[in-house]
Amino acid sequence: MEKITSNQNSRVKDWKRMQTKKGRVKSGQYVIEGWHIVDEAIRHRQTIKELMVVDESYLGALPVDDTTQVFIITPEIAKHISSTETPQGVFAVLDTQDYHEKIPDELQGAWLLLDNIQDPGNIGTMVRTADAAGLDGIVFGKGSADIYNPKVVRSMQGSQFHMKLFTGDILDWMAAFQNAGIKTYGTELNDQAVSYDTVKPTSQFALVMGNEGNGVDPEILEKTDQNLYIPMKGEAESLNVAVATGILLFKFVK
Repeated sequence: MEKITSNQNSRVKDWKRMQTKKGRVKSGQYVIEGWHIVDEAIRHRQTIKELMVVDESYLGALPVDDTTQVFIITPEIAKHISSTETPQGVFAVLDTQDYHEKIPDELQGAWLLLDNIQDPGNIGTMVRTADAAGLDGIVFGKGSADIYNPKVVRSMQGSQFHMKLFTGDILDWMAAFQNAGIKTYGTELNDQAVSYDTVKPTSQFALVMGNEGNGVDPEILEKTDQNLYIPMKGEAESLNVAVATGILLFKFVK
């Protein structure tokens, strides 16, 4: 166990650099923070490389193994490396996974594909909703926020440790799903789309949700098996993408 008291310490500089994608790619590591997400990482057997706390008494509630390096840091350092205004004083360093993971040879189950979803709060809600609905995996497509962006990590609240997350080209993934006999669905408002409530629940599907302002890319929509819309009785022009995702997933999942 080591105590660090200066923001100029080399470790502190490394943790701070992990706030950027460049720093994460270079180090192959990222920082998580907060009691809940650190506890989720430990409970789901993630390898904790380093644990940083502002109070040694916190360690009793965080049963890391002997291979984890533990650091006691000051509240000032906690604020320096945190992505929040009021850090809880609990941080951990984990290894990143491959940013471009290979599409599994045998695809099955229920999947959510994110096309150019940029808002970390929306992504976190969508990942937690997919987790709650029992989905098998999520693909972060082109233009979507980085999986390891601190705001995205915090918003997912540990659900990323419960399911498979990938990055890649959604068109490639859709082709793979279709080759595996799994139907793909998009969302749009046009004459070819059908109401989501006409779709029967199933355990095998891939649902594409699109950008907050522009929806799903037209090229992707041309490749889906079916495109859907959610009927609205009121006068709102559209639903928030995370809200729409929740409605569709809990309708689809068998």
